[in-house]
Amino acid sequence: MTEGTIRLTVGQALVRFLINQYTEIDGDRVPLFAGVFGIFGHGNVTCISEALEQVQDVLPTWRGQNEQSMALAAIGFSKAKLRRQIMVATTSVGPGATNMVTAAGVAHANRLPVLLLSGDTYVNRLPDPVLQQVEHFGEPSTTVNDSFRAVSRYWDRIVHPAQIISSLPQAVATMLDPADCGPAFISLPQDIQEVAYDYPVEFFEENIWKIPRPRPDRDQIKAAITLLKTSKKPLIISGGGVRYSGAGAALAKFAKVHGIPMAETIAGKGAVMHNHEAYVGPLGIEGTDAAKEMAEGADVILAVGTRLQDFTTGSWTTFNRETQFINVNTARFDARKHRSLPVIGDALECLAELDTALGDWICDSKRMKEAQELYAKWNAVLDSLQAATDVAVPSYSQVIAVVNSAATAKDTMVTAAGGLPGETVKNWRVKAPNTFDCEFGFSCMGYEIAGGWGHAMAKGGDGVPIVMVGDGSYMLMNSDIYSSVLSGHKMIVVVCDNGGYGVINRLQTGMGVPGFNNLLKDSRVLNKNNPLHVDFAKHAESMGAKARHCDNLDDLKLAMEWAQTTDCTTVISINSDAYSWTPGGADWYVGVPEVNERKSVRDAREVQEKFRSKQRRGI
Repeated sequence: MTEGTIRLTVGQALVRFLINQYTEIDGDRVPLFAGVFGIFGHGNVTCISEALEQVQDVLPTWRGQNEQSMALAAIGFSKAKLRRQIMVATTSVGPGATNMVTAAGVAHANRLPVLLLSGDTYVNRLPDPVLQQVEHFGEPSTTVNDSFRAVSRYWDRIVHPAQIISSLPQAVATMLDPADCGPAFISLPQDIQEVAYDYPVEFFEENIWKIPRPRPDRDQIKAAITLLKTSKKPLIISGGGVRYSGAGAALAKFAKVHGIPMAETIAGKGAVMHNHEAYVGPLGIEGTDAAKEMAEGADVILAVGTRLQDFTTGSWTTFNRETQFINVNTARFDARKHRSLPVIGDALECLAELDTALGDWICDSKRMKEAQELYAKWNAVLDSLQAATDVAVPSYSQVIAVVNSAATAKDTMVTAAGGLPGETVKNWRVKAPNTFDCEFGFSCMGYEIAGGWGHAMAKGGDGVPIVMVGDGSYMLMNSDIYSSVLSGHKMIVVVCDNGGYGVINRLQTGMGVPGFNNLLKDSRVLNKNNPLHVDFAKHAESMGAKARHCDNLDDLKLAMEWAQTTDCTTVISINSDAYSWTPGGADWYVGVPEVNERKSVRDAREVQEKFRSKQRRGI
């Protein structure tokens, strides 16, 4: 070591840098990187693990069971922390890395920070081909880690020890930039990890990062106000950016003061409470009839912190062609969608300036009265659908109502792909801010239990994640039940068994095709009349969880009360109806064969063509 430097390997230097990064949460100084999820293998076990072992008391490493699920757990942690703390996930070369690509897609689509570190093959190529190496004959520098380029906000391959001096700060800056937030991926070739280098000591100085709050351009605010004041039937759409900005209370007040009804996206659910006077529920394909009707009649949309995904816009058929958009977003890309009038900046900062500029302007009271009447009708529909009955197999609405009732204000609902997103988004009545997580940006089956583990870790016992998962997603990825038991992070998992991929069967049959390969009874199985079902309670018990199967809603109520008293992850299973769905929501653009001999398919195609004719044209 020379003056002003310290000699470390690349692996050691990387880890030392991570442990010296801090942030502030509610005035408290906390580590920016809260921990590491790792599965060690060829490519990260001899160097990265060596460095992590030395600092395990400062930067804890948690052992996952699957590279995809541990990165999904890191994403759940990030959501629970509102993007203000970051987890790391590290993998071996080859399949260990590629297993994590799906999780990177989840983080990318949802604009969530997670640091992904994967081993890589040798830069010097002397031992090639090495174990788990994929060889590209005409492009030898390409490795499987290049597959992360499409699903990373920041991507780098370290081929010289000095490169981390510039790369790591840039990776952190990307992950904390609200406009560019997403996963950062760093590829670490084996022969580079071991190399020692004289790093400047300044590289390891403690650094406190603060998430920036960009303020909007004054001319953009002026233009937005001019347009908004012309509106007779405005509508607010609240997205995930509202939650991450901490702007939920500000938006709720803004809507109330100015008399503008407010809908929300799936990612935005939980920024305001179910009973807020301006609230009309979620908008879109998995939305309420109230929100849909308000959107269809809107002349100006104030979209805040949303990327306007097709599930929100009904594939851009929900709004009139003449409807004008004001789009408040930190990302220029999102703010300019569909010829929107952009207001580029932090949601909280933008709302403050919009509020000041609007002054005492209030929308015509008839607009809010209409919204409240429509929403009251919707809540009456929910009440009727959620009412307990003695049916042999309960609906999702009934199951969710029981679980919702048993949840405390501190418990967080966690779900993802399949039928449950739409059903929970419509039926779950949020009791406290930021207690709802539905991963639907990437709609990733398998997120549920892994994400629940991340939430449990983030909550630290202050409330419990309540994970609602279908039998299909459970079978895809369930090993983090075991992870959570091993690590002592409790969650409650409710498995709704409807006998297969129920919502995909619904989509399939709705487009004129007979049920095929989705429900177990419609698949190539030994006994179609009575296909084998998994005993989810016994399966969970085998992984160390406490578990019960429920035969009816009364059983479920008692099981949820019991689950709140247990000391470890608890799994409850119940059969649910594969054909009963909560009504409401917008249409969706899906592919239907243009030519088909089956009349039901031709009819579905005709309906789709009519629906598509209503689409807004834009970018």
